[in-house]
Amino acid sequence: MINTTWLTSFCTLVEVGHFTRTAERLHITQSGVSQHVRNLEQQLGVELLVRQGKQFSVSAMGEKLYIEAQAILLALSNLEQTVSADSPYEGRVRIMSPGSVGLKLYPKLLALQQQHPKLIIDYRFAPNLMVGSAIAESRVDIGLMTTQSSLADVSCTAIAEEPLVLVTPATVNDPDWDTLLALGFIDHPDGSHHANLLLSANYPEFQHSQLFPNKGFSNQIGLILEPVSMGLGFSVLPAHAVAAFGKPEAINVHFLAKPVSETLYLALLRGKVLPKSIATVIADAKRWL
Repeated sequence: MINTTWLTSFCTLVEVGHFTRTAERLHITQSGVSQHVRNLEQQLGVELLVRQGKQFSVSAMGEKLYIEAQAILLALSNLEQTVSADSPYEGRVRIMSPGSVGLKLYPKLLALQQQHPKLIIDYRFAPNLMVGSAIAESRVDIGLMTTQSSLADVSCTAIAEEPLVLVTPATVNDPDWDTLLALGFIDHPDGSHHANLLLSANYPEFQHSQLFPNKGFSNQIGLILEPVSMGLGFSVLPAHAVAAFGKPEAINVHFLAKPVSETLYLALLRGKVLPKSIATVIADAKRWL
């Protein structure tokens, strides 16, 4: 019988393509990963990897094993969830989303955990691409994304719309084009994308976000509006991120004449049996959003 730990190490290595990163993901040593793969090769009597110094490629038999093993590991995961005690308010639920929706959901999920202490909330903030990969690799149970994943193993369902808003210092009441040019742009990882969506729909002068003087950048969702509140520039953000900002009196939120929203998608591993605890969190998240 094939050892499922060895099989998991091999499949993760194929997906990641790097021994060190595989070891980090599985929380074992690099030599442990190598040993698991060699154990599999010895048991099966085939070469799974074609080794070239520190590099490797997957052999034809390795590719075949990987395809078959994916179905086996998923079935084992589903079996464990099916036969074990299944409570709607017990167990660890792993969630990953971009920052804005996370700022809205995380406090509510913690309040749910306070009501049901056996429900453990494990929340990670990450960009869309990482969310999709984490779902495909079963590293999280629930993904929330503002774009649909292109991965075949990830199913995406639209569940909500989140408006994009223009945010200026509190002293700005009429954000005309000249005012925005004078203020300059506070950028963030999705800043150009959000600005293109909202400003192109509302300002005929807009061509791209680089037209504005760059007045700063932050990749921390909770801090993007800090320079805006200090009068250093303007930004464009999803409404949930703006609502979570701790100094609402220092900013002015502008819902422009032509509203623009991002669609929020629920991402799940295709074919995975959902425990009641995950279904509970999904239902509450849909209601809150």
